[in-house]
Amino acid sequence: MGRFDSYSGLLSAFPYAFRESDSRLFKSYAVVSAVLGGLFAFLMAGALVVLISNTAGGSGGSLTLSRTFYVVLGLFVFLPLVSPVLFVARRHRRALSVNPAYDAGVSTAGYLFVVSVYLGVVASMPATYRVAGELASRPPPSGVAAPLIAALYGIPPQFSPVVPLAGAVLVYATHRWLRA
Repeated sequence: MGRFDSYSGLLSAFPYAFRESDSRLFKSYAVVSAVLGGLFAFLMAGALVVLISNTAGGSGGSLTLSRTFYVVLGLFVFLPLVSPVLFVARRHRRALSVNPAYDAGVSTAGYLFVVSVYLGVVASMPATYRVAGELASRPPPSGVAAPLIAALYGIPPQFSPVVPLAGAVLVYATHRWLRA
């Protein structure tokens, strides 16, 4: 067994799962999740640096809690994003017998999670907000997706995390359902 026959962590799981899977849908998800995961990690690291620099003069307590909240929030988005790739890499490395549609199924759930994160952002948009000191309002729903957008706008902002949470649960439920 050569050194590239398996994987040893998160970064090496992506090329391993990409090579081992026969599903084109999964291979596309592996690429998309790698790009989105890298972009998200970069943005979260930048946001954390800005938060730390803005709160550097203060003492602990709630400032430390807000820094931790950034990291926890980032993990709640990052882990469901990359978990389909990790599930498939683990399945192939251990040669587990699962449903033949496993790779395509978990990648479909992964794509639905990505969409649910976007829909959660739309749902969390307040009716009015300030941009550069000026009051702005969110655009009215229009087009083919107007009913969906109107329904998302109807969700109270404090419940908007339920949308990506449902997507994350779908990823795990699909993994459990197809592996049995």
